[in-house]
Amino acid sequence: MPAANRRETMAPETNTTSPLKIALAWGFVGIPLLWGVVMTLRNALQLFQ
Repeated sequence: MPAANRRETMAPETNTTSPLKIALAWGFVGIPLLWGVVMTLRNALQLFQ
């Protein structure tokens, strides 16, 4: 079977991720990142006092 025909017969896959999983993933990454930025800024401000 030629490649062109094989592509036409395959059904496209559609995967969706639940909004809850996306929010949890962003929180898992974002909260520690935000904490690190705040701590860095607090320590940097101490250098200028």
